Amino acid sequence: MVIFTSPLLKWLRDGRWLCLFALVATYPVEAATQEIRALFTPDSANPQSNKFINKTMSTGYCEYYPDICRNSETFSIRLLTRLESNKPIQANAGPRDSAMFKVPGGWRSLIVTNAATNEKEIVEVRISGVGSNYVLSETAAKLTGAPNAGEGHNRLWTGGGWVYPAPPCATTGMGFYGHETYAFFWKNPDERACIKTANFTIPAMTYGYLDFAYELRTPNPLGMSSGLYTGSLSYSLGPNRDFDFGDVMIPNDPDLTLDFVLDVQHTLKVEIPPGGEKVQLVPAGGWQSWLHAGRRPVSLFRDQTFNISASSRFKMQLRCAIGLSPDCALENRAENRRVPILVSVSLPNGLTDLSGQPVRRLRLRPGSENALFFKPGFYVDRAPGTLHFEVSPESVGFMLRPGIASSYSGGVYVIWDSEI
Repeated sequence: MVIFTSPLLKWLRDGRWLCLFALVATYPVEAATQEIRALFTPDSANPQSNKFINKTMSTGYCEYYPDICRNSETFSIRLLTRLESNKPIQANAGPRDSAMFKVPGGWRSLIVTNAATNEKEIVEVRISGVGSNYVLSETAAKLTGAPNAGEGHNRLWTGGGWVYPAPPCATTGMGFYGHETYAFFWKNPDERACIKTANFTIPAMTYGYLDFAYELRTPNPLGMSSGLYTGSLSYSLGPNRDFDFGDVMIPNDPDLTLDFVLDVQHTLKVEIPPGGEKVQLVPAGGWQSWLHAGRRPVSLFRDQTFNISASSRFKMQLRCAIGLSPDCALENRAENRRVPILVSVSLPNGLTDLSGQPVRRLRLRPGSENALFFKPGFYVDRAPGTLHFEVSPESVGFMLRPGIASSYSGGVYVIWDSEI
């Protein structure tokens, strides 16, 4: 537990005079808006991690205690929202006339939309902590008759100083005080109110800013298309609202909007080894049995490996240089003879069809209407797959004639496409 007092905290005490000045000059109230931005890019060093990374700069509590927040996957924001008492806080007053903090600690949902594809996903957020710096109208020692500031703050409130919140809130161990000020941050587990009751009447009090911590639940990015997903969640501040500080402490800004931006940057990359674009189909064991013994081979084939990196859904399809419905074809131009070439694909572990089944020798056919769709279970980084090319036994019988040399050739374009 950490409680500090220092001349360096003079600026906290001076906040009282800034607040008094604000009573003289009036300014239009504008709703507070905060952007929360999260990013997904696949990480080859940690391919099993399919999470968004919060890129929003933390201010307030997590700015000063980043390790604590990082370990609990918590983030914080400091708002310039100020709260001032509208009447004295009486000693031993009821809950709503005391120092009260009730925040939206339950999970709330919002829809984020990809403007380019109109895809929609659900994001959840909860407020998991709250804090500020209170400024008293008089020193804590003067209000309580204590010999020093620390003892004054401890005497002022039931349960001791503000480093010790009232249940159900829990301490973070953070408390910085001056003669009239106390900076604090509390954890809140749910929607219940945390109430600190004054032991002495406080003529006036101000919260100089509002800190809140939040947690996020984001969708699985592997099922999302690349692009920006945006959406908003609005909260109200004031008596009996989402952020409720009782009937005494009134915010100067009654509205808060969180604008969410989820940025999905997928990877789909296919690498063919050098020379892999030229495929020669041969029998098992080569041509010797046919050339020397006249034994016709069962089939002609070639397996061509490739490396694939994929973090999103994608489709595969064929385009033919020469067609022979429903497949691509090889052609003997001299004799105007054609035979179909059969193409299939095997994908590495982690890539499945849309039903979740492994992909083993799945037949590919030309045309967009015959495209096959696949999805990752986790980020696949440069994993080997195989394209299988084959001429069937029936076609081999048509191609090979004793004593007649012939040559067949053709082109097959294999397309991997992330735009599905």
